[in-house]
Amino acid sequence: MSKDAYIYEALPGEPGAPTAFLFHGTGGNEQQLIGLGRDLLPNASLISPRGDVSEMGAARFFRRTGEGVYDMDDLARATAKMEGFVRAHSLGTGKILGLGYSNGANILASTLFAAPELFDAVVLMHPLIPFAPRIKGSLAGKRILITAGRRDPICPPALTSRLDAYLRDAGAEVTLEWHEGGHELRPNEVSAAKQFLETAAGELVR
Repeated sequence: MSKDAYIYEALPGEPGAPTAFLFHGTGGNEQQLIGLGRDLLPNASLISPRGDVSEMGAARFFRRTGEGVYDMDDLARATAKMEGFVRAHSLGTGKILGLGYSNGANILASTLFAAPELFDAVVLMHPLIPFAPRIKGSLAGKRILITAGRRDPICPPALTSRLDAYLRDAGAEVTLEWHEGGHELRPNEVSAAKQFLETAAGELVR
């Protein structure tokens, strides 16, 4: 369990405000979501790791063998490593939020499945979970926002709906926000994320 397991960016927030972990998409880095994170949560501390896997020079959090085909052994490795990283940065802090986009949403979701107690609320933007999650613990009452595109060629809507169903069956309080486009982020999902996180942060610091 090491704070330095990843190269990362950390920005301090106000005392008592939540800490938000930000997870970039394929080809991003620790800077990719910092601006978005600060817009969504102006008062929070932000921690954004860089994926430690290179796919033809593009940073990712775990390996894959093809589009939508995951190296499950490497996903298990990455999940355990990320769990330790989040735990190390969460010691002595307040409530913990997570936001991930694409590959970052996938590692965030996998870490949530492995350690549901780590996060108080999470935003999964365009996640792709092509397997049945094994949830170690309870997601009862856990607040989760999923955002997705109805024409996303990378994250098929049917798999997004299946993930939504898995999480609800596990007891999570899930909000699903669609747009009519593809894998890109659109204003309505950013607005939904802002409202979701502001509500979550407000409830958590009371």
